[in-house]
Amino acid sequence: MKRPIITVVGSSNTDMVIKADHLPEPGETILGGTFFMNSGGKGANQAVAAARLGGKVSFICKTGDDIFGKQSLLQFKEEGIDTSFIITDSAHPSGVALITVDKQAENCIVVASGANAALNPPDLAKARNLILQSSIILMQLEIPLATVSYTASLAHEKNIPVVLNPAPSCVLPDELLRHISILTPNKTEAVMLSGISIYDMESAKKAAQKIKDRGVRTVIITLGNNGALILNEDVFTHIPANLVTAVDTTAAGDTFNGALVVALSEGKDILQATAFACKAAAISVTRNGAQASIPYKHEMEALNVNEITPK
Repeated sequence: MKRPIITVVGSSNTDMVIKADHLPEPGETILGGTFFMNSGGKGANQAVAAARLGGKVSFICKTGDDIFGKQSLLQFKEEGIDTSFIITDSAHPSGVALITVDKQAENCIVVASGANAALNPPDLAKARNLILQSSIILMQLEIPLATVSYTASLAHEKNIPVVLNPAPSCVLPDELLRHISILTPNKTEAVMLSGISIYDMESAKKAAQKIKDRGVRTVIITLGNNGALILNEDVFTHIPANLVTAVDTTAAGDTFNGALVVALSEGKDILQATAFACKAAAISVTRNGAQASIPYKHEMEALNVNEITPK
């Protein structure tokens, strides 16, 4: 039996991370932080998560013709990801993200997009056959919105499910949202998309409904340590979070999305897939780094919720 293809379209960055006691205020300099460098980018993180959790993954992205891009390509191959449609761009550097993480595991991130911003619709047109052979498409917003819209429209025409993680948050047109099967905003992104402040579960439901009314078929709002709220076929379901001690939340959302599409591609329903994704995200926040924190399939199978401890 052929394994279903998960195609991830998105960004690839190198993350430069400093851990510090607190996030700096404007104009403030903090000494004494620990520095480390990781492979990252929301698209790459989600592709790695899907591959580690058992998915057959093809990744479409654009990197610079530099050491960061070459290293990323090698790592994707080591993860078992199909890199046939990763484009090397000699005109732009690879993307870089500067990340600060405080002792509560909260973070702030600034991204220099580089080649990611040059991943344009003609690049995706060259991958048309791959897209049309996919069982599900996963995208984010660290690439041009026109590219996201083009891909979503192409997949929608052939009834291929599209999952969009609307991060980083920006204004999205209703025409794009009508082509999205599942939208997975976090609380901040849901507020921007709905115009409704979220302060409890009832307000989260109102925000989800407002977003769904714009044309999205299913909305999943991720709520951190409060789990996830699903609005599917006019039914709300709350999936509680796995209780863990977080040390770094950098790639939690990306792990969630990668895990979600794997579960859906394996035939799990939306509730089962979301529960699976919540568990994967819970494991990731107990570890430092972006891709370094993403769990493998065997870890998901071996660990019970109560066994998830920081590493």
